[in-house]
Amino acid sequence: MTHEDVHVVWHSQAVSREEREQLNGHRGCVLWFTGLSGCGKSTVANVVDHKLHQLGVHTFLLDGDNVRHGLNASPAILATDHNEEFARRFGLGFSAEDREENIRRIGAVAELFAAAGLVTITAFVSPYRRDRDAVRRRIESGGQAGDFIEVFVDAPLDVCEARDPKGLYKKARAGELKGFTGIDDPYEAPERPELRLASAEHTPESLADQVIAYLRQTGKVS
Repeated sequence: MTHEDVHVVWHSQAVSREEREQLNGHRGCVLWFTGLSGCGKSTVANVVDHKLHQLGVHTFLLDGDNVRHGLNASPAILATDHNEEFARRFGLGFSAEDREENIRRIGAVAELFAAAGLVTITAFVSPYRRDRDAVRRRIESGGQAGDFIEVFVDAPLDVCEARDPKGLYKKARAGELKGFTGIDDPYEAPERPELRLASAEHTPESLADQVIAYLRQTGKVS
């Protein structure tokens, strides 16, 4: 047993998850939006967040780009305030291992938010099934089955590439961006998502309504 193991102890909290949910008036859960870059994850997630807020539901949205500015910053971003060794050790790039750690950290944060009784919305490419499945196990082991809702925002690659809001596909095709999901790195689509949103066929408003209808059908919100 290491020195660190001796001093890491789980502390029970005086306010339970059930009490927090009772105060909020709804269940906590995690809406996990996944899909290719440009499929509409962030757009739909933001509409869902706005609509739930208008309904009086307590929510928080964790967006992939926003999280990469802080919690999961790259070595280059960390280097502005820390030395090179620190930045290299704790910064996250886009290798398979770094993507795994990116999703692991987000899963841990999402678990905390759900335990606080929030409808926690995440929008990440999260290309690997094993990483998404690991988050599901974590969320549901701390709560109950159904607390992790995988939302596959499904748009064909050619549609995502035509949209290309950040110009990333163009750079990947030109060889300027290596390991880009959908081009030279795989995206493993969910096999049994709770929701599949055909984002090339419907408006963000319509897709958000599908998500909220699911939350109501499953008793997460009223």
